[in-house]
Amino acid sequence: MCIDYRKLNATTRKDISDHKCRRFDRCKTMRQTEAKLFSEETRMRTRERRRGRRRRIRGSFFSDVILLFRPCFSNILFLYLLLLSSSSSSVLSSETEHLSLRNQTLRPLEELNKLKAIKQHLRKINKPSVKTIYSSDGDIIDCVLLHHQPAFDHPRLRGHKPLDPPERPRGHNKRRGLRPKSFQLWRMEGGACPEGTVPIRRTKEEDILRANSVSSFGKKLKHFKRDTSSNGHEHAVGYVSGEKYYGAKASINVWAPQVQNQYEFSLSQIWIISGSFGNDLNTIEAGWQVSPELYGDNYPRFFTYWTNDAYQATGCYNLLCSGFVQTNSQVAIGAAISPSSSFKGGQFDITLLIWKDPKHGNWWLEFGSGILVGYWPSFLFTHLKEHASMVQYGGEVVNSSPFGTHTSTQMGSGHFAEEGFTKSSYFRNIQVVDWDNNLVSSPNLQVLANHPNCYDIQGGSNKAWGSYFYYGGPGKNPKCS
Repeated sequence: MCIDYRKLNATTRKDISDHKCRRFDRCKTMRQTEAKLFSEETRMRTRERRRGRRRRIRGSFFSDVILLFRPCFSNILFLYLLLLSSSSSSVLSSETEHLSLRNQTLRPLEELNKLKAIKQHLRKINKPSVKTIYSSDGDIIDCVLLHHQPAFDHPRLRGHKPLDPPERPRGHNKRRGLRPKSFQLWRMEGGACPEGTVPIRRTKEEDILRANSVSSFGKKLKHFKRDTSSNGHEHAVGYVSGEKYYGAKASINVWAPQVQNQYEFSLSQIWIISGSFGNDLNTIEAGWQVSPELYGDNYPRFFTYWTNDAYQATGCYNLLCSGFVQTNSQVAIGAAISPSSSFKGGQFDITLLIWKDPKHGNWWLEFGSGILVGYWPSFLFTHLKEHASMVQYGGEVVNSSPFGTHTSTQMGSGHFAEEGFTKSSYFRNIQVVDWDNNLVSSPNLQVLANHPNCYDIQGGSNKAWGSYFYYGGPGKNPKCS
């Protein structure tokens, strides 16, 4: 059986060495050379300890080789060459490890800078609160003084006060509708924020970490990279176009669709649109969405959005930038909606109205019947300063699956339009606001689904629901791959 000398400790190796030296009287010179090697090895280990580094001295391998072949070779030149090789290897090892340590040091520095940027952004958007409410769904709601909300960081709004409520469109139903406390859990558990404050969902560090960067946090990506010409966004919508529009209204069925991964979302909303579909696109958007990346869960959440350059540099979700001015102390934009509809069971919908104030030109948002949430100042936009050229209602999902496959992210209820009430999701009582601030039905509503085998839409009209449509789908299925 062979002995691996590299596995023996120094004392054992010395005992074996002494035994062999008693048998060979030519070992004196060999012992002196070995002593030099051990001395060099000890010196190098001491130097490395002072530098705070732990590394294996590769030169010790050559000492072991000497011990292995030690039956007292008299070739001193051979040993001398080994000594030189040991020193060279140690120097090369030191340089390589120094470079590795340097690279490892750079990575923590990059992470540190990223965390610093995140904390700075959190300080910017999370304003001081006069009251904080902790919801069982994980949300933290801060009651922020109205004039301290993020919108007033905008140079055009700094020092201003929120505007008074505008004139509602004629024909608007003012009957008592759904109260806010019955659709957001934080209200049922903590009550409303005090008058003179607005409820803002607190952004956490992990919310920003899920985004690609601080700059992309709270943004709707215009394109999603796929191995295909599609931009990754798929729709099933009803729309009107060809005239000048000054607002829109609809009741939107609320579900909790399954989303395949955190990089995708599923939403149902109203779009107020003007400009071309190039880089000058202006949109105002409101509805509900499930977005694991933005919120960290799969709850349907009430949201708003705006952009004046086709989702490139301007705009954001909710109150995550200077834009939307909230005036209500009872509704938290970005908070979860509860309850949601169930298949073949109870149905739940929310009614949203967006319209242009004839006096000041701002675009206001109302929830339910008479609950003014706030407004988008007209100066945020270029084309929407005047009017909208198109209004869309419906669903949108992001499909991040590579070419040749399709996401299983659901739209609406996750069932096709033909299945109807209690099974498929719907929009009902679809209306627009005309040039004279009248709320009117949409008799020329058209429907379109750009991937009908995955998500489809069917429209109709009746006395109870006016203009309506069912829409949605499961995504990936035998006809949609």
